[in-house]
Amino acid sequence: MEREIIVVGAGPSGATVAMALAQMGHDVLLLDRQSFPRDKTCGDAVPSGAIQVLNSLGMAGKIHEANFYPVTKLLLSSPRGYILEADLKPGFNGANSYIVPRLCFDALLKEHAVASGAEFCQAQVKEPIVEDDRVTGVRARMNGLVQEISARLVIGADGVTSVIARALRPDKHQDVHRAVALRAYVDDIEEIPYEVEFYLYKEILPGYAWIFPLGEGQANVGLGMRLDKFRQSGQSLEELLALFLEMPLIKKRLKHGGRLHDIATWQLNFGSQKQLQLAYDGALLIGDAASLINPLTGGGIHNGVISAHLAAEVAHEALAKGDTSLDQLKSYQQRCEEIMSQGMQRSYLLQRSLIYFPWLTDILVGWGKANGHLAQTFIDKL
Repeated sequence: MEREIIVVGAGPSGATVAMALAQMGHDVLLLDRQSFPRDKTCGDAVPSGAIQVLNSLGMAGKIHEANFYPVTKLLLSSPRGYILEADLKPGFNGANSYIVPRLCFDALLKEHAVASGAEFCQAQVKEPIVEDDRVTGVRARMNGLVQEISARLVIGADGVTSVIARALRPDKHQDVHRAVALRAYVDDIEEIPYEVEFYLYKEILPGYAWIFPLGEGQANVGLGMRLDKFRQSGQSLEELLALFLEMPLIKKRLKHGGRLHDIATWQLNFGSQKQLQLAYDGALLIGDAASLINPLTGGGIHNGVISAHLAAEVAHEALAKGDTSLDQLKSYQQRCEEIMSQGMQRSYLLQRSLIYFPWLTDILVGWGKANGHLAQTFIDKL
């Protein structure tokens, strides 16, 4: 087979770049090893910035009809138990932030990509095809057979374990630029309506625990830690989550002791590790495959959707010129660095500060309670 563009991975980043390019009139083959709907381990928070991009691609009506759970407030708890609560401002054109299980969110995006003109196929991509240092397609198992599919451009959007990224960028991430996280769902919690909760405390800094409400006593709960600190802790993520749920402030809200289900762990690669290549001859990396996860929050959907939008712009320009060489595609990396890199480096510096000076969080939260502008600035960083 021969296609114009192959997008590997149909999560938020892959679906977004596929719908954008299809709407520009391109031939797009969207591949994913799983059929949809399918679960994806995540905190399920979708920030307003990502919603803005999706609305611009014609998803406003579908998002409204899907009746996602909106979040309008944020609670931040410091190591000494100081509490800061503040409103979350809507984004451009009133876009809200939401908590929505990836089982639903990813399926909706994939459906919109197909409705936009992309073709979806369930296939397990084994590796990119590389000829004379240029990516010319992929090898994928489809219908029980390994097939070669040629393409003018391959976009890797297949997550933190990306086969495309591993083949093109074999260097491993350093532990200080990686994290591990655990997510579970609870069905018997007294949630604070429309409010996301972040708990920063000494045992897991610079990570945090969270409670993200879903309504009707349900919530996504979990925690994340930087990988090197987790290895030093000597405890499992399950044990650390159990300790969090035993905190008096949390335990009293669990009506029947906390019925957890769908417990899952995953790893994250931060965008703070320098000199990460995102563009190649014939290929681009986006989202988690490009290691664009925020090092302070562990969030990847916002940067993933932004990178997908930038990749679509660059790909469209390159294909119009008939040139998908690195010289033409490297402007994608430059645009990502201009828009995201500086913010991720600042987040990484703040993350490191929280390790060595955990009392900084107490000070920031204490000041934020008395200073609405400072509170909003701090929350914007989260």
